Amino acid sequence: MSLHSNHLASLIYSLVPQTREHRALASNFERKYTATLHRRTGNEQEPDIAHLSNKLRAHLLQQSSSRLASLKFTNLLSRLLHQPFLVRKHAIVQLLYTLISAPALQVPSLLPPIAHPTSTSYLSSGMNSPVTMQVPSTADILNDYRASYNQPHLPEHHLLRDALYLLQGISGKYVRLVDRDGHRSPEHLKFITDPQYVISSPTRTLIHRISEVGYLYARVERFIKEREQRASVGMIEQSLCHHLQEQLTEYYRLIAVLEAQMSSGTGTTGVGSTSQDTGLTLRRLDVWITEWKLRMRMMSICVEGAEGAHGGALVNLIHSYTNNGDPFVRGFTDQLLEDVSNPFFAILHQWLFSGELQDPFSEFFVEADPSLAQVQYVTPAADRTSVFDEGDVHAEETAQREGGLKLWQNKYRFRRGMLPAFVGESFGKKIFSTGKSLNFIRYSCNDSDWIATRQKLSSTGDALKYSDISGLERSIDTAYQVASQRLFEVFMDKFRLLDHLTALKQYLLLGHGDFTEQLMETLGPSLSRPANALYRHNLTATLETAIRTSNAQNDPPDVLRRLDARMLEYCQGEIGWDVFTLEYKVEAPIDTVIDPESMLKYLKVFNHLWQMKRVSSTLGHGWMRVAGGARTFLRSPEVYYDWHLIRLSMSEMIHFLRQLEAYCHLEVIECQWKILNQFLSKQEGDLDVLIGAHQTYLNRIVKQVLLLSSRSGKEEAALLQMRELFSVILEFKEAIEEFYNYCLSESARRDHDQDSARGIYSRGPSSQTEKLQQLRERIHGYRSSFTERATAIIHSLQSHTDLTCRTLAMRLSFSEYYKTKREMQHKS
Repeated sequence: MSLHSNHLASLIYSLVPQTREHRALASNFERKYTATLHRRTGNEQEPDIAHLSNKLRAHLLQQSSSRLASLKFTNLLSRLLHQPFLVRKHAIVQLLYTLISAPALQVPSLLPPIAHPTSTSYLSSGMNSPVTMQVPSTADILNDYRASYNQPHLPEHHLLRDALYLLQGISGKYVRLVDRDGHRSPEHLKFITDPQYVISSPTRTLIHRISEVGYLYARVERFIKEREQRASVGMIEQSLCHHLQEQLTEYYRLIAVLEAQMSSGTGTTGVGSTSQDTGLTLRRLDVWITEWKLRMRMMSICVEGAEGAHGGALVNLIHSYTNNGDPFVRGFTDQLLEDVSNPFFAILHQWLFSGELQDPFSEFFVEADPSLAQVQYVTPAADRTSVFDEGDVHAEETAQREGGLKLWQNKYRFRRGMLPAFVGESFGKKIFSTGKSLNFIRYSCNDSDWIATRQKLSSTGDALKYSDISGLERSIDTAYQVASQRLFEVFMDKFRLLDHLTALKQYLLLGHGDFTEQLMETLGPSLSRPANALYRHNLTATLETAIRTSNAQNDPPDVLRRLDARMLEYCQGEIGWDVFTLEYKVEAPIDTVIDPESMLKYLKVFNHLWQMKRVSSTLGHGWMRVAGGARTFLRSPEVYYDWHLIRLSMSEMIHFLRQLEAYCHLEVIECQWKILNQFLSKQEGDLDVLIGAHQTYLNRIVKQVLLLSSRSGKEEAALLQMRELFSVILEFKEAIEEFYNYCLSESARRDHDQDSARGIYSRGPSSQTEKLQQLRERIHGYRSSFTERATAIIHSLQSHTDLTCRTLAMRLSFSEYYKTKREMQHKS
């Protein structure tokens, strides 16, 4: 036996184990294989062995859960391919694939079980003995294989017609599309067998490759039809469908050209003519549709992404496909994005240059709050009916309650997820701010010069498109600057924002010193009474008197009419000092910057400064009374030292309060006011920046004046200690008043005793030795309490998180006075 026969027999033994025991069966397989090799003559093109071996290997993996059969086949195939004397290697693999894929030959038993012979005639005869082996099915399979191998190939013009159908997503006569779970794919093709013709494996592979374009076409067409059937589709999705439909129209033209070429070829040749005579072949068709295959793939990717995207998110998704190194893919995506983004830029143009949001399908990255969409201007009560309709009463009340700041902040929202990447978040914020500013100028500010502003904006450039990103950025920057500058001018010139901020500083932050003194001087007696005994009209009259007798009378009338005095809600036992407050009323659109929350902060600072001013004024009056009655006290030598200690304590308290007032007004309020003025003079940024600058100014004043800390659990520790210290000073002042009255009474008693010694008799006061001792103890207790609280405050401020507050501790301690005093107390 030759080497060729040995290899062939080894291959047959491996695949058909039954031939190892029946030599006749093995010989039959060898003869049929040899005959097949001899018939495979001519100039036929050698088929693809790799494709056939992959199919065979996949079949082995399907039939067996173990990979042993596939590995064994791979080893045998490698040995076969390395045999130089074997010419028809494909035929061998084709034979094996036919055997392995036949229904009667399954792995691992490629043949039905062979029955044992019942007589010895099988050995005694040289001819095939009639044994009971069940091998006819194998012979039939080989005959069918040999018959099909000798069949001619199906003429290519038949397959061309089917290929053109497949390009349109339609099944043909010989190749049909198969739906699986409602979906089609290029792999789901069914080839219809013809008893006269066969379709070779390379041809099938080529048709599979061509059918991919038809599958992608059907997917894109289905997407367009689904969008057409929907009740409401966004404008950006409509633009996408329009662009895709234009692409499919060009695709239809290509199909028409291909059909014309095929028809002209078949009209001059017969049915049996070759594909080369028609002018159009499957391979030429594959070349024709190469570019369209790339187009369809890109359109299919966009269609797949568009299922879960909407509006600006869809534009952003398509823009992500431009980051590709392939010039064709990048060019196709750029053109697609140019068309799809047209509705986006139309909305952007209206928003950027007019402040109008025309977005019926919510596709823009700016969204309007439905509850505030109709609220445009919160006017004073006199002309409020000219803006709001009857159906907007609830929205009006909501806007009034929330104030202009809430309207500015909540009427429009920025949606980061709908912002295209080619715009960028920084420019997106500018667009958002520009549109809000223009809308605010037109409606909330009722700007009469809006037309001039609109013309200036129009000159910045109206052509906004994707292909000119640099021009888009320039237009955004210019529009942002124009809108922001105009908004600053409206607030500063028309609504006099600086005047209102100055008034808040002068009145609620006690910047008008003479006004504060006059108000406290005239209101003092009234505020010492119970809170329920005060009347607002009396407070208002006293306020007007303080204005007329101070430099406040020179302020603009519009400022003075907004100033008012009122009482807060009070509890039983509170006095006027506890509930009195000044009020400054602001209206729209000023309340956008000076919002109700900011007014609460102003009132909180005013209450603290007012109480500080009350304590300082009370202590000052007490000092003048003590200094003026010094000669009266000289007549009572036993209280000389007491008054000395009182004067020392009062000096200490006055120093403490003056340093505290100087810190609040000079180092905090004036410094922050200077920073705010510098910002306002530059007029840079939008309304959000202006609101932020004012809030920063106010928040720093609140934090530093009220000595608030950022440490958890100790936010208001220093403030509470300061209020306790104020109470101690007021109680100390009351004790001094009683001590002063005692000294006057004692001085009168001594005068009476001297008159009695001279023979002048009158009724005089009796001695109050016990009361003196009680007053001394009270005064000493208040002095000690003040020292303890002042020391605690200084110690707390020395470790404060704010540097400005730490400098206050150095000013209050004056040369470590309290530290030295505390050390001396500990030693004693």
